Amino acid sequence: MIALSSIDELQDAQIEIEKMKKDYPVLFEKLLEVIYLTRALQYKYQYMGHLIMDEYPGEAAPKFAYDSVQRIYKSEMQKLKANHDFRVLKQVMVKFSNLNYSKIFLLAIGQKPESLVGSSYIK
Repeated sequence: MIALSSIDELQDAQIEIEKMKKDYPVLFEKLLEVIYLTRALQYKYQYMGHLIMDEYPGEAAPKFAYDSVQRIYKSEMQKLKANHDFRVLKQVMVKFSNLNYSKIFLLAIGQKPESLVGSSYIK
């Protein structure tokens, strides 16, 4: 599936993410922890997004992950979801559902919207 992202949409998403960072710092820090864990494990951001949104991950699920590593990852994901402001993150993700999850999480870790413009292939 091909997803197109406009600079305006990415900039709007960045503004919302910055607002979440300022207004909900504990939620944002836990989100960053899960993003960096996702990167460290070399999991797909799409997988992370599907888990946050309670969607079936399909092809985004890791193919070769030890059960013990998956348990740790899902435990950290549950800590994020247990945050009393978690609904704010879900609202941002729903609002920018035209962007793929990867772009939302890359914006959260400081990637510039200009570097994310255009199409991307979503697996």
